[in-house]
Amino acid sequence: MVQYRKNRLSHDMKKEISEIIQKEIKDPRVGFVSVTAVNVAGDLAVAKVYISHLGSEKNLKESMEALKQASGFIRSQLAKRFKTRTVPELVFVVDDSIQNGIKISRILDEYKAEIPDNPENEQGSDERE
Repeated sequence: MVQYRKNRLSHDMKKEISEIIQKEIKDPRVGFVSVTAVNVAGDLAVAKVYISHLGSEKNLKESMEALKQASGFIRSQLAKRFKTRTVPELVFVVDDSIQNGIKISRILDEYKAEIPDNPENEQGSDERE
């Protein structure tokens, strides 16, 4: 039962935090960020909020600092929206899985281009004709 509650709270917090960041935080340093996941601890005291950001490394650092400073505001907004005794402390973590996926995709594309018998490779199809 506790696991179900934790998972439900994680899912609901992800949705609400995303909405708060997009619509209610006015800090221009936040930039274009998205919440990819929220992982609530077993005792519901801490929630890790995984953030994905499109932009430079400098913009990412500024966004993370702005979110860290806005965590109290975000918690107060969550307290108004949830019927829980306490709202978990928010810890923002950079989620670089999207960038890793892009990097892996690029490596696979380069590998496919090097295979001479690959039908997707235009050079390979020209050699057969």
